[in-house]
Amino acid sequence: MAEEDDSPIPEERFTPEPDASSSPEGAPGNGGLDEDVALAINGQYIKDLSFEAPHTPEIYNDLQTEMPEIKVDIDVGAEAKAESLFEVMIKCRAEARIDDKLVYLTEIEYAGLFTINVEPEALGPVLLIECPLILFPFMRRIISDLTGDGGFAPLMLSPIDFAALYQQRMMQAAEEAEAEEAAGGGATEET
Repeated sequence: MAEEDDSPIPEERFTPEPDASSSPEGAPGNGGLDEDVALAINGQYIKDLSFEAPHTPEIYNDLQTEMPEIKVDIDVGAEAKAESLFEVMIKCRAEARIDDKLVYLTEIEYAGLFTINVEPEALGPVLLIECPLILFPFMRRIISDLTGDGGFAPLMLSPIDFAALYQQRMMQAAEEAEAEEAAGGGATEET
């Protein structure tokens, strides 16, 4: 009889992680993945999800005459879990308001576990552009279903240009580094 796993997540939910000890197929020591595979998704999941509609059912009367203003904020992050194994997260916050009255607020953190075998200089774009492109349609569907099931018109998020977000992040990081260097250089001259 097989040893019972204490993990709350069933094994069949994820593809196996790269294993250095055995390889049933593909290159030795890569868990059966072909050495040419640069990106493999091991699994995807909801890490956090919330929906609030504090003014229902009264808000439905307001919605008969006014369209809500909807504000959406999206952020992307990544974290190394093991060698070549990364968790990529998309955080989305969508808030609908009529004047100062909250119609609904929904927040989700949707993530995926990826095996990535690329050169170090390509890792950032893969983590913050390619992986979010894979996850986004699934997160978008969840938000649409959630707002629709909440009694409102389903919120269909527009496609996101993750490459532009990545470029903005890199430019901001470069500006911050320049500002730190200038501040650090000025402090050195004074001492």
